[in-house]
Amino acid sequence: MKSILIVDDEPKLLEVVSSYLRKEGFDAIEASNGREAMQYIQKETIDLVVLDLMLPDVSGEEICQRIRQESSIPILMLTAKATEEDRIKGLSLGADDYLVKPFSPRELVLRVKTILRRSGDGELLAEQIKYNNGELNIVANKQEVFAGGKLINLTPNEYKILLTFARHPNRIFSRDDLIERILGFDYEGGTRTIDQHVKNLRHKLEKDPKHPKYIVTVFGIGYKFTGGSYV
Repeated sequence: MKSILIVDDEPKLLEVVSSYLRKEGFDAIEASNGREAMQYIQKETIDLVVLDLMLPDVSGEEICQRIRQESSIPILMLTAKATEEDRIKGLSLGADDYLVKPFSPRELVLRVKTILRRSGDGELLAEQIKYNNGELNIVANKQEVFAGGKLINLTPNEYKILLTFARHPNRIFSRDDLIERILGFDYEGGTRTIDQHVKNLRHKLEKDPKHPKYIVTVFGIGYKFTGGSYV
């Protein structure tokens, strides 16, 4: 049973969302503020966090950043802000998806299932692949990525993008290709979402993100992975 942590200060919303998730076979855990949320994350096995941005003690943005410092748990953000810039900001902090209030509980459950499916289906044929004499190391059987010998926390979407590139080095992917592979046919956001994920990956993997050597831009088309020598 997958455990879903719902973090929101609206009791009615917690009740409704928890009820829908439990009907679908999830273990729904409720937290009404950021402090409670972090306590659960540090003590319990949490498979996904549904996180409201407007919390009474600590902002959802700060909670998202704290989670990303310690874990790659998938995060679905809830917010009343609906602009593309707000969506991009949330993704830049490490969120995996973004749902605008008011929303249908059924849609939330569908998105939870989609995120969990995406986060669990990315596997390499090899258990471990290394590039540039081990400078970049993807340990697929543990879903871990090391850059310069340091374990890097990636979101499920970032990890899946990296795996997509690693499976097909030097192949050029358009942004639409990556949206279809990573986010699914029903994704309604713009291609800037992919740009933000790639930007996040570069900051985590590259010594010089402004001059990347792993994921490079193919102007007018998209991106390709030029990881150097494979070990």
